Amino acid sequence: MKSRSDLSGAKRIVIKIGSRLLADDVEGRVAMLAREVAAQKVRGVECLIVTSGAIALGRKRLGMKERPRTIPGLQAAAAVGQGHLVHYYERALSAVGLTAAQVLLTHDDVRNRRRYLNARHAMIEMIGLGAVPIINENDTVSVDEIKFGDNDRLAALVCSICEADLLIILTDVDGLYDGDPHDATAKIVTEAHGPDAIDALMSVAGGSNSGVGTGGMSSKLQAAKIAGRFGVATVIASGRQDDPVSAILRGDSMGSAFWPAVTTLQSRKHWIAFALKPAGKIIVDAGARRALVESGKSLLPSGCRAIDGSFGVGDAVSVVDEAGYEFARGLCNYDSAEIEKLAGRKSAEIETILGYKSVDEIVHRDDLVLL
Repeated sequence: MKSRSDLSGAKRIVIKIGSRLLADDVEGRVAMLAREVAAQKVRGVECLIVTSGAIALGRKRLGMKERPRTIPGLQAAAAVGQGHLVHYYERALSAVGLTAAQVLLTHDDVRNRRRYLNARHAMIEMIGLGAVPIINENDTVSVDEIKFGDNDRLAALVCSICEADLLIILTDVDGLYDGDPHDATAKIVTEAHGPDAIDALMSVAGGSNSGVGTGGMSSKLQAAKIAGRFGVATVIASGRQDDPVSAILRGDSMGSAFWPAVTTLQSRKHWIAFALKPAGKIIVDAGARRALVESGKSLLPSGCRAIDGSFGVGDAVSVVDEAGYEFARGLCNYDSAEIEKLAGRKSAEIETILGYKSVDEIVHRDDLVLL
């Protein structure tokens, strides 16, 4: 997809709605989404909804004056709010003849390849049976180590999991502005092409200051970048107007559209790059960087200079140059202690140094993604 007119061709879309929109009018906004999903189903378009709002709803039910600051507090609020949230979706979707299917995920569910594929098969089966997946982070059990960070990132990863064509992020502003949205001279950024353009816009994006959600415009740009590497376009638009999804799919010039990179990643490499959290770093020399970036080679022991962190065989690692810049991620074939011993040595010496040898490469090019 390269233009607004292309959006009408989307056949599977992920719609993400933020906490602030739902906090203002949860029943009305969920009913609007249900009508939108039903209208698109008539057109043959499959919709998945990534929803925030459980913690905000639970907070109100528990009489909390502000968002909890502790993990147990957030977990308690989510436990109370999630049931109420899915009830709104069940009631609204039932009113238009559809069925809600609750899906709660943690980062553990996507960083484990088997569970990632299980999630894919389950959600695609739900869609095939006519149900609408209502997806949220499982905040009741999530802790920092297994959190996605925010539901914008989760929505982008759901695009990869379910092989969607389009990501629509509905928020409480009209899109990304080129300055302070409260400044009358600020204008909407109508579109941007590729990850470099998104990086250039990061300076004008802000974090969340609503006191309701965890995201902000910067997290939405990161989501657009992640989705774009999988070939998925993203539109960030206001969810306050009537039927925003239908308007976007008609090609209306609303919100900010972010078109995907020309070179996209296959599902497994997208999973390596964005679904996994690096367990450590491998610092490589300039020659190794050239071999990886320019020649598509694997990372060999001779190009390694040092390691940072403790990690095991098969863990995801960041590959950084000697200036500390991360330019690749991959799955390592040796653990951190072994790589430390092998750094700067030849592959032919592996067995002598370690007493065994599994493969020649520290990270094979098939398990390596350039960032």
